[in-house]
Amino acid sequence: MACDSGRWAVLGVGLGDRLLMAPKCHEARGRSTGLDRMTGTRQEAVMDSMEIALEEARAAADRGEVPVGAVVLDAAGRVLARAGNRTEADCDAGAHAELLALRAAARLVRSPRLPGCSLVVTLEPCPMCAQAASFFRVSRIVFGAYDPKGGGVEHGARVLDATSCHHRPEVVGGVREAECREVLRAFFAARR
Repeated sequence: MACDSGRWAVLGVGLGDRLLMAPKCHEARGRSTGLDRMTGTRQEAVMDSMEIALEEARAAADRGEVPVGAVVLDAAGRVLARAGNRTEADCDAGAHAELLALRAAARLVRSPRLPGCSLVVTLEPCPMCAQAASFFRVSRIVFGAYDPKGGGVEHGARVLDATSCHHRPEVVGGVREAECREVLRAFFAARR
């Protein structure tokens, strides 16, 4: 189903002072997460890994980092790597949770490619992280909260839809969305 990009539903307070929003077509179809297309075992692995990603996001918040967590699963649903944002601690604008987890997983399997793997992250990946997921050749990107302003998968640059994108993973958005959004909302509310 194509989204009418002119119609948006407010999902809640997002990063900074902006609102997290998603196309109303997500709302109209109950913000389907795409989990219904997965087998029971894979659904369980995704849900369990999102809990791990949320743990990483909360730990990042405790360190004063923007609370985003990521997990890389192998084809069997086993956790290969997990990470939270470390941009402040590492003085590295590229130290996003997704990149840290993807790099660690690639080192573990001793390959620059992660075919069959899933990237599970609490916030829609930014354009940099979406492109990295494509370069790592992950099979699936699963994310929690939508990010209309900074996202690069279903919003903003939509790098995976560009003709220059050589590999497009399956995308499943909105998994445990409310919990993921609340971690972000609480973090920024405490800093106002």
